[in-house]
Amino acid sequence: MTGRDRSRRPADRWTAGFTMFEALLSVALMGAIVLSLGAVAGQWLPNWHRGFGRVQRLETLDVGLQRLAEDLESAEYVTPNSVAKAPIFFGDKKTVTFVRVSNAPGTDPHLEFIRLAETVDERGFALVRSRAPFKPLDPGRPIEAQLYFADPVVLIRAPFRVSFAFAGADRLWRGSWADSGLLPTAARIEVRDAATDKVLALSTATLLHVDLPAECVTQKSVRQCLEEMRGQTSTQPPKTTAGVGNGP
Repeated sequence: MTGRDRSRRPADRWTAGFTMFEALLSVALMGAIVLSLGAVAGQWLPNWHRGFGRVQRLETLDVGLQRLAEDLESAEYVTPNSVAKAPIFFGDKKTVTFVRVSNAPGTDPHLEFIRLAETVDERGFALVRSRAPFKPLDPGRPIEAQLYFADPVVLIRAPFRVSFAFAGADRLWRGSWADSGLLPTAARIEVRDAATDKVLALSTATLLHVDLPAECVTQKSVRQCLEEMRGQTSTQPPKTTAGVGNGP
């Protein structure tokens, strides 16, 4: 061994890698950091998941309420046939049936029956929208027995429930609406918590665009016009009665 090699040996000894103790200490510190992060994430992620799920439910509820309001305000003053003079609008707290102009994309405008009804399935309460093509109905048979609804779509699902109320020109809310000779002026959509049955602030109301038959628009007395229409008899083929919008 030369003198040059002997002079390098002390320097090489001081520039060596980590000792075993230092390596073990580094691993222990890394493990402690990972465990700390895991504990924090374990406490934070469930809360984040619950919050994210709540936001998703509220967004879905908002979309469903908008669709409900759009359907109800588009109800048309349409009679089931030439004999009946009252429009097709039957509603109670859990179910509403009426006629509106279809707004399905890619189709020409046409009338269709709409039913909004609360049902129960394996996931709990659900408000379902279904539809049927419009056709004049047989006056000798119940209306509901002649309607065959299809294309069910869930608009609102548990933990929320929806109930309806209707108001006429007197602005008094009623839990049902049928055979009044008029469409309601407004419809209320009441949202409740399915578990507590508490009414939520998300509840809303909407005005109907149509509430009178076209024949009564130019009459001085709307009530008298409607009474006269009820007393009329017709032998013409089934037809529908057009409607006009609410005044300001």
